[in-house]
Amino acid sequence: MLFLMILFGLIGLASGGPVGLLVGAGLGWWLARQLGRRLNAARTRLQEGFLESIFSVMGCLCQADGKVTPGELGVAEKLFDQMRLQGEHRVKARAAFERGRADDFDLEAELAKVNRLTQRQPVLRQVFLQVQLSAIAADGVLHPAEHEMILRVARGVGCNDAEVQQIEAMLHGAAANSQGASEEALKDAYRVLGVSEDASDAEIKKAYRRLMSQNHPDKLAGKGLPESMREVAQARTSEIGNAYERIRAARASSS
Repeated sequence: MLFLMILFGLIGLASGGPVGLLVGAGLGWWLARQLGRRLNAARTRLQEGFLESIFSVMGCLCQADGKVTPGELGVAEKLFDQMRLQGEHRVKARAAFERGRADDFDLEAELAKVNRLTQRQPVLRQVFLQVQLSAIAADGVLHPAEHEMILRVARGVGCNDAEVQQIEAMLHGAAANSQGASEEALKDAYRVLGVSEDASDAEIKKAYRRLMSQNHPDKLAGKGLPESMREVAQARTSEIGNAYERIRAARASSS
């Protein structure tokens, strides 16, 4: 706003003197307000579309094995609570979930929509995929049909296989909450950070810091993540931190 006021004020000053300065500054202020309103409206539409897609795809995935279990429904409701969805917003979220469960739900079209919304924000795609994995693993079993569909979803929104493995590793790591985790949990920790097991300590720290920076809730909010999903983003950074500490502890004990 200030930039436009100064710019138009200077133009007004050059063309009309002191009076032109006031007129130009006023015009710049008005244009800045109009631009701000349009940007906020566009941002709101993007966020609402992102949330609707999250819940509709979640409903489709939970239906992939032929039924939606109480645990999967519970995850959806827990996510509604976590995001503090009330009233009309909660009704819309449930409606999107049910829409995804319908036989005529067009999954490919919905994934194409998510791809467009997050095309320049790969971290948002990973948050989207992490939510889906959490939902279908709620019953403690990742059925073959669900696993096949999550890969289809990942490809549809633009994720590569390495990104899918990273998200799956996070899901496994959430269950291994002790530092003295199993060998498989340690391998998952390396996958979470996206580094090989023979990476140097410096490489591991660099990967950790990069992921923490990319997934910081404030940075994600600036990229379009709805404020209601802040806790989801914080859970992701916690998993990244847990993976890093698990690797550090394992290396310290073996040295």
